[in-house]
Amino acid sequence: MNTKAVFTMKLEPDLRESFMAEAAAADRPASQVVRELMRDYIEQRRHERAYSEYLGRKVDKARASMLNGQGRSHEAVEADFAARRAKLAEGSA
Repeated sequence: MNTKAVFTMKLEPDLRESFMAEAAAADRPASQVVRELMRDYIEQRRHERAYSEYLGRKVDKARASMLNGQGRSHEAVEADFAARRAKLAEGSA
């Protein structure tokens, strides 16, 4: 892999020492491990952002549905489930 940029960071000496020891124990260059961690972090953040956007779209769609009268009120849902619970309780008695 061609290195095209240099990344310098400050960290605590004990963190650096522990990291270098673990990378050496895995027989891997520290720079390779850092690149892998960076790629994993980028992928994780992209996934989180995509999920957040997906959730936002779902909420917007649900709100629009409620405004168009297509949804059910909290009270109606609670009443239905209260009736279901009562029916189940009768069956187990």
